[in-house]
This record gives sequence, structure tokens and C-alpha cells, in this order.
Amino acid sequence: MTVDRDSMEPIYQQVARLMRARIDSGEWPPGYRLPSEPDLAGSYQVNRDTLRKSVRVLVDEGHLAVVRGKGTFVIKPEG
Repeated sequence: MTVDRDSMEPIYQQVARLMRARIDSGEWPPGYRLPSEPDLAGSYQVNRDTLRKSVRVLVDEGHLAVVRGKGTFVIKPEG
């Protein structure tokens, strides 16, 4: 669960990939509320802007939903 700062892959994409793996493995099942931004950013050792970009990728892919005032949740994939 580490980011490779020497990789050609952008850090936000690496974090999105690591988060996607947790969703796909079932570690973060549908309905799971993600930890707070500061906690998640700290666990991946990235700043909050990078984390937000990673979350946006997963929202756009249909893996996460952001509910204002409530948090960010894993959603059940369609299909």
C-alpha cells in the first residue's frame, strides 16, 4: 500500500489504483464509509489535494460516491 514516487505513473493514479484494489478485494465493501481525508491522505503519505484527485477518479469510474456532510462511500457497481 505504498506510492512509488519514482514511477512514471502519476501519484494520484497510483493512489486510485491502490484504493480500487481495496474495493475489488472486498476489504472496502459496498456501503463502506471511507476514513476521513486527513486519515486517508496520511495512510498513503500524500497531500489532501492528491487524495481528492484520486477519489474523483474513483467517483468517475462508479466505485465511490461523495455525500456532502456524510462522507465518501463505496457503491455497488452497476451491472
